Amino acid sequence: MNTQVILPGKEAAIAAPIRTAVADETSGLPIDDGFRFLDRMASAATATVTSGLSPTAFWLACADWAVHLASAPGTQLKLAAEAGRKSARLAGHAANSLIDPQTPCCVEGLPGDERFRGEAWQGMPYRLWSQSFLLTEQWWREATHGLPGVSRHHEDVVTFAARQWLDMVSPANLFWANPDVINQTARTGGANFLKGGRNWIEDVSRLATGRRPGGTESFQVGKDVAATPGKVVFRNHLIELIQYAPTTGQVHAEPILVVPAWIMKYYILDLSPSNSLIRFLVERGHTVFCISWRNVTAEDRDLTLDDYRHSGIMAALSAIEAIVPDRKIHAAGYCLGGTLLALAAAAMMETGDQRLASMTLFAAQTDFSEPGELQLFIDDSQVAFLEAMMWEHGTLDATQMAGAFQMLRSNDLIWSRVVHDYLMGERTPMNDLMAWNADATRLPYRMHSEYLRNLFLHNDLASGRYMVEGRPIAIQNIRAPVFVVGTEHDHVAPWRSVYKIHYLTDTDVTFVLTSGGHNAGIVSEPGHPHRHFRILKKLADDPCHSPDEWMAAAPVQDGSWWLAWEAWLSAHDSIEQVAPPPMGAPDKGYPPLADAPGTYVLQR
Repeated sequence: MNTQVILPGKEAAIAAPIRTAVADETSGLPIDDGFRFLDRMASAATATVTSGLSPTAFWLACADWAVHLASAPGTQLKLAAEAGRKSARLAGHAANSLIDPQTPCCVEGLPGDERFRGEAWQGMPYRLWSQSFLLTEQWWREATHGLPGVSRHHEDVVTFAARQWLDMVSPANLFWANPDVINQTARTGGANFLKGGRNWIEDVSRLATGRRPGGTESFQVGKDVAATPGKVVFRNHLIELIQYAPTTGQVHAEPILVVPAWIMKYYILDLSPSNSLIRFLVERGHTVFCISWRNVTAEDRDLTLDDYRHSGIMAALSAIEAIVPDRKIHAAGYCLGGTLLALAAAAMMETGDQRLASMTLFAAQTDFSEPGELQLFIDDSQVAFLEAMMWEHGTLDATQMAGAFQMLRSNDLIWSRVVHDYLMGERTPMNDLMAWNADATRLPYRMHSEYLRNLFLHNDLASGRYMVEGRPIAIQNIRAPVFVVGTEHDHVAPWRSVYKIHYLTDTDVTFVLTSGGHNAGIVSEPGHPHRHFRILKKLADDPCHSPDEWMAAAPVQDGSWWLAWEAWLSAHDSIEQVAPPPMGAPDKGYPPLADAPGTYVLQR
């Protein structure tokens, strides 16, 4: 039985069929919903204790690993022998170090692990403690990998859990075992612990009262960040569309639409004037529009992923078409905004909509078969758990996702801060990117559930199963040229996963691999030191190569990929530059409504 329901706060055109549960003849209550209500309440109550992580998913992974290990005597003997060899290596290293303090280490940390590389760690007993820890870490990697019969996902979860536990007990985190903390204590007479205690109290107080971290006050939205001049020219329940004021006498004919992710505020692409991608484009003569997503509330719980497509990208394209008529549009999407853009572009091709001049994806996945370490937190059990938690509150708070991202890099984002801020008694100065990262948003229940299930778990978009308005869509149908950016150290959208768009398209693809991570790699303005990138173009008829083959063929170039992208955009313009378009189109129903950055970005 299907019922058409108008969801709160949405246009009548945005309606969704839902299944009505069968009612119990004696009580009149929906049978399915009544029992399911109890399940959701239990899961939601558990989520308050586990910070949204499913204990069932964790224990299933541990049980899979433990049962298979218990029934593998050969692996047990191998691990016991390996433990003996590592103990002997450590004992030999300790003996040799007593004779010659310059004895090389017997084991090195993983690439990127800087915890024990300082000079202070080379003296005894600190070197012995660090070497013992690294050998233990190495043994646990061997113990949790390659066990026959354990599913790959469960193996990754157990490995991740072991790494979290080891990171927590690392000698670097113990004030009496960290030589840097000991030296700091001697220099300050213990004042570092007093300062660290004040830092901890301040952080706990701000967290308990819902305030943002200290120092963010120096980055006011609309003044210090998100300060590129412009006007809000369209607003609906879900977006504000910002048109930026021209700074040149002539502009490129085709405008640009920027589609940020709604799991973050849009202004990562319009940070300080010196590193604003939007300002960079405007100063080079481009007419730029950007979507600013509304920070949803519990009343928006039933917004769907298709609502984000329809009331977001499609509504923005209609507004731009009215303001800049008879021109195609370059569209660029970041992170989840890029995934939605690819979905929308594929749906447009199904109906013959040819309004896109090009499509650019920044750190955005279209194939989720290998999504990287984030898959540790996404399986059927975890998604059901998250759905119960979101069902209770109506939204998912982005701070919970931020916690998952921090756990993926706990050394850098959690424990190094504990040591630096609380044991050393120091503070890292706040910068614009850190302030933006603390400006959290919320996600509606239904949309996020659809994203996790249909895109992440089932990979419907890449498989041609995703339905839009009753039709399956295919990325292969996109004919506009595509520019794709991946970042070398991305834990959210690994570049090899982003690269998979080569396997899904039959159009020209220009792929860039840039230094940095998911955020810092995209905010890569010209003049930023120590930045580099690789770039290669694949024509529609060219053979497709693997990511490693691509990397071997693409030479490293110093500098910012922004310049290469802007040149690519200019090369895909149809005509010479023209006079700037008006700000908005009042006669067509798109009058300027407010100054940039608008009102939605200020919502808490």
